[in-house]
Amino acid sequence: MPEDLSNFPPTVIVVHPRENRKKCSVEPLRGRPGFEFSQFRSNSPAILPAGQYVRLGIGGPILSPADNHLGLLVLDGTWRWAEAMEAQYQHVPVRSLPPWKTAYPRVSKVFEDPATGLATIEAIWLAYRCLGRDTSGLLDHYRWGEQFLELNRDQLPSVPDSTS
Repeated sequence: MPEDLSNFPPTVIVVHPRENRKKCSVEPLRGRPGFEFSQFRSNSPAILPAGQYVRLGIGGPILSPADNHLGLLVLDGTWRWAEAMEAQYQHVPVRSLPPWKTAYPRVSKVFEDPATGLATIEAIWLAYRCLGRDTSGLLDHYRWGEQFLELNRDQLPSVPDSTS
């Protein structure tokens, strides 16, 4: 049985205005309960209740079940854009994810993607898994979803599973 999403603050996804919605990995989450979308505005960041959110990012402690009561802030855009967006959300504590391999078929002709960089939907799936939240259906809209799980099969036991 799916968990009651009202137990958690919603996952807030702040999307860079130049992000191509046709290529955006989180588009299928629009309208799904438990997710709120906001467009990034450099002069007006999304307002989040103090102490109730952590931001997925690089350089923080690894996200764990101890963070389960908190909402997630996810910045969505190219690596370059997401890095620039972080300045507006420095007040939100950052949590990192364990190193997993991406299956997302991306190729930047301008910048090199980080070796451990995940597509936003992969990061959300892994974050939910780390928090012990239900991951059912999160990867259903992605032809490479199974490949993502297969690439990281050896790491699956190292993070909680709320769906088994």
